[in-house]
Amino acid sequence: RPFVTHHNALDIDMYLRIETELYLKRLIVGGFDRVYEVGRIFRNEGMDTSHNPEFTSVEMYQAYTDYFGMMDLIEDMYKTITRKVCGTDVIEYQGVEINMGAPWTRLTMVEAVQKYAGVDYNEWATDEDARACAKEHHIEVEEGDSATKGHVLIAFFEAFVEDKLVQPTIIYDYPVENSPLAKRKPSNPAFTERFEYFIYNREMGNAFSELNDPIDQRERFAKQVEAKRAQGIHADIDEDFVTALEYGMPPTGGLGFGLDRLVMLLTNSASIRDVLLFPTMKPLGR
Repeated sequence: RPFVTHHNALDIDMYLRIETELYLKRLIVGGFDRVYEVGRIFRNEGMDTSHNPEFTSVEMYQAYTDYFGMMDLIEDMYKTITRKVCGTDVIEYQGVEINMGAPWTRLTMVEAVQKYAGVDYNEWATDEDARACAKEHHIEVEEGDSATKGHVLIAFFEAFVEDKLVQPTIIYDYPVENSPLAKRKPSNPAFTERFEYFIYNREMGNAFSELNDPIDQRERFAKQVEAKRAQGIHADIDEDFVTALEYGMPPTGGLGFGLDRLVMLLTNSASIRDVLLFPTMKPLGR
């Protein structure tokens, strides 16, 4: 649940933000061609060496491009920063040599699952076929008997692929089931124009061709809200954002990444707490 405090002068409740995305995209609607923010974010989630409740994100949006434009941008950005900070394209992270300067591997999620799990999504004619394949490979799918082919593909990716992605790798074309803000692929509406990039078996950032259809967006928000409420989590549709899309957002590419994880990589730091000035920690005596 979000942390809430009451603003006395305005007599309104205010919340810690979990993202900067929807407000930056409002600026694209308002006529800005390129926007970005280095923002402090709060997520009430688990903690480990690469996750902290408070962290720093960089989000950027560019009108009149798409997720392929964002792929080129982030690859060039990481290579440039690595050379300036470390003076070399090849760095060492936790005893592993990472070549940031070589062309990054690019695979669709379907191609990646086929390569590392030996399973072909295109051979599943129905959702039942996909669930049977998951059972055969002892893959547990969170959605159970309601799982779709997209849900099963995601489960195979998490089980067989993520821990293989040591060198910089872009995985793109994600199922619509886990991409509520990404534009559908015109050639295959079951997938979206989305990618994530991975280094050292770790997801480092996320990008889309942004969804700018207000009808589709509202339907996906409604499904998200329904799922969260079923878990007992308070959630509402962001009607203001849907209204903004109704005014019109141009074709837009968007990308966000955790700045702290990039700093971890370039400084060879094992834990995110090593690169945060005031990391959230357990209180003394507990």
